[in-house]
Amino acid sequence: MTDASVVTWEDAADGVLVATMDRKPANALGPPIIDGLNALVDEAEQRGTRVLVLTSAIPGFFAAGADIKHMGGIDADSFRAYGDRLRGAVERLAGADLVSIAAVEGVALGGGLELAMACTMRVSGAEAKYGLPEVRLGLIPGAAGTQRLPRLVGRGRAIDIMATARQVPADEAKAIGLVDRLVTAGGAREAALELAEELAALSRPAITAVINTVDAAFDLPFAEGQKYEIDEIQGLFEHGEAREGLTAFLEKRSPKFA
Repeated sequence: MTDASVVTWEDAADGVLVATMDRKPANALGPPIIDGLNALVDEAEQRGTRVLVLTSAIPGFFAAGADIKHMGGIDADSFRAYGDRLRGAVERLAGADLVSIAAVEGVALGGGLELAMACTMRVSGAEAKYGLPEVRLGLIPGAAGTQRLPRLVGRGRAIDIMATARQVPADEAKAIGLVDRLVTAGGAREAALELAEELAALSRPAITAVINTVDAAFDLPFAEGQKYEIDEIQGLFEHGEAREGLTAFLEKRSPKFA
């Protein structure tokens, strides 16, 4: 756990780390949370964490977005520097060698939604709301929101959400693919931890390969993506944990993955 940080963490199960954001009043993604997220990724990488659950301690908020008070008092160079720092933290989380799960209760707006979308998966409480309302400030999302949202929900829905600055209720977010699992209000953290424990018990190289090949489907032509898939499955068979998985299946026992 960090010392007096707005981002703290603790072990939840073998290979599972749960991190909590707590910067009142609304987890604005200013320098304190940016520093906390970078420290979190450092810790997770050092520990060899398999699954990271990211949640909030503030009722009604996952994260309300960028730090508008901070942005309102800086010049253009400082605005770019702040954006670079925020983007850097978000992309470190997105690129970390682990599965990340955002457990969302309350609102995830602007940079808060961008942070949630950078996670591998999203578990939502039934009363959560999602949005990228930057047009109300004369801006657009600046931490890959314009890139990740259409990949999750499609072009038309992404433009609708961003151009109208509306808040998307949890049931709609689940229906359009913005969140992956929808649970009763107040149950996102518990559900995310259950999912994390399930994932942590499986083959880490295989799960990493699933994520990488699915991501490649959005970036590569079909034939190249299929070749990448073939290379990945062959690599898992030759060098991964497939031998243990296959043997365990034939012996009718649970596999003992590293």
